[in-house]
Amino acid sequence: MVTYFGLVSAGLAVALRDPVVNFFGWLYISWARPFVVGDRVTITGIAGDVVDVRPFAFTLLEIGGRAAGEQSSGRLVHVPNGRLFTEPVTNYTQGFNYVWNEIPITVTFESDWERARRILLKIVNREVGAVAEEAASPIRAASRHFLIQYAALTPTVYTRIAESGVTLTLRYLCRPRQRRETEHRISERILHAFAQERRIDFAYPTWRLYAHPTEGKPDLRPPESVFR
Repeated sequence: MVTYFGLVSAGLAVALRDPVVNFFGWLYISWARPFVVGDRVTITGIAGDVVDVRPFAFTLLEIGGRAAGEQSSGRLVHVPNGRLFTEPVTNYTQGFNYVWNEIPITVTFESDWERARRILLKIVNREVGAVAEEAASPIRAASRHFLIQYAALTPTVYTRIAESGVTLTLRYLCRPRQRRETEHRISERILHAFAQERRIDFAYPTWRLYAHPTEGKPDLRPPESVFR
């Protein structure tokens, strides 16, 4: 009899483990508030907007998945609350309702990359420059609770030498739900602006024959005697 009750108790412990853990996960959500309904989060590789929180699971309206650009896929994902104890949660909106977005643009080595950089900086400031001013106050408020510090919030363009050309990366602040829209507007303006430039071309992976004796820098070219 003792053995029987021992087996039953062990079976119940195993069967109830997940519901109990999920219930304590709900208590954790209610107390620590790692997110609330309406927040955009990522957990276990799934990103979405929190649309419901219940004692055993919370529900995400998925973003991404089959839909690109962090747009809603229309699918509901039910996540057991117990996952909060084993998986990290990324919250896009809590404390600081802005994210950094980057758009890399590569131009050919022959392009006037300095002019291209000036054009990109002008475009990104025109489209999202005001967001930096909006974000200043929320960042100060968030810094009282989290170690969030930025030297500058204004849009910028970074330069990097890539295999196919010079990569100019636009970096700017935007709201999480506006990433695709801002990227769309900025990309269209870049296409229109570069189409008017005779000395700027987009770069892409390609093969090219490079004649060093005639195309290289004069001081680095081999002596003519080498080719006689």
